[in-house]
Amino acid sequence: MARRFTGTVNAPDFPTGLDWLNTERPLTLADFSGKVLVLDFWTYC
Repeated sequence: MARRFTGTVNAPDFPTGLDWLNTERPLTLADFSGKVLVLDFWTYC
């Protein structure tokens, strides 16, 4: 049973043309449907 929470907003899909590391192809949010997703953002300084 899916729950809806007041004030929630669906996440936008990843923009096209991004560089992905350690994947065979670009990923979409649909690839992670029903899964827990942790994104690690880091930059070179």
